[in-house]
Amino acid sequence: MLIKRPEAIKPSEITDQATYLERRRFIRDSGLLGVGVAATLAGLPWAKNSWAEAPDRRPFPELRKSPFSIDEKLTEYEDATSYNNFYEFGTGKSDPKENAQSFVPRPWSVVVDGACEKPGSYDLEDFLRPHPLEERIYRLRCVEAWSMVIPWVGFSLGDALKRFQPTSRAKYVAFYTLHDPERMPGQKRQVLKWPYREGLRMDEAMHPLAMLAVGMYGAELPNQNGAPLRLVVPWKYGFKSIKSIVRISFTEEQPVCTWNQVQPNEYGFYSNVNPNVDHLRWSQKKERRIGNWLKQETLMFNGYAEQVASLYSGMDLKQYF
Repeated sequence: MLIKRPEAIKPSEITDQATYLERRRFIRDSGLLGVGVAATLAGLPWAKNSWAEAPDRRPFPELRKSPFSIDEKLTEYEDATSYNNFYEFGTGKSDPKENAQSFVPRPWSVVVDGACEKPGSYDLEDFLRPHPLEERIYRLRCVEAWSMVIPWVGFSLGDALKRFQPTSRAKYVAFYTLHDPERMPGQKRQVLKWPYREGLRMDEAMHPLAMLAVGMYGAELPNQNGAPLRLVVPWKYGFKSIKSIVRISFTEEQPVCTWNQVQPNEYGFYSNVNPNVDHLRWSQKKERRIGNWLKQETLMFNGYAEQVASLYSGMDLKQYF
């Protein structure tokens, strides 16, 4: 996450979903799509998404549609995969795409530990296998006051956490990104305290909107977007949605989070999207949707207030920002 304001980027037209579906249907019916795509990723069965727009990634052959999806124009795939914050691969917006090309997110394992009955180290395939994948179209709001609309592929974070049977001592969930400076060259510079860490209160983690993502735009995650496994918490600023997860810990105490540790007066533990609480150096009342020139109003909890506001009932949201 850059601390300065984001630089201007070239605007692009956003194709609406209906138009794109019609185009894909025409190509399919014309016999130009070929005979199909392999129905497995790392040995797991997936399913077809007819409007995948990820030419450089392996698509999932089928996906369930989620009732949590919003009905807004998608950010162009090229913008969503080339305008990124992922300091493990560099601090510039284009650095992650340029520097993550040689990153190989296989083999991969996820350690689950802390206050739970079933801790252990799990191969990614075993970690994912019990969970049917679905597509969820969510808003993404960066703390830098830009935003996107992205169709994620994944499953409920809460469903995954339940499998490990957290105990009554588990009040929070902590997440850790891979720490490997040889594979993630940005970690050779001490711009942050590595590994990157994030955390949620247990009720936040168990909320149905919180998800673990393994893909976007109908295909597996690009390296620069957090392959092979990332968190997506749509009502919080984007830096809370930690990428390339290798460890999940159930804790009794509030976990240390990277940006909250570095600059606690600017990046709170909760970091809920709140247009009424400005960043110390810029307003959060409006945002620039990538692909558009004009700014738009920022919505409370990024537009998910009806679903999540009750999580913070009675809290002073200016104090617990």
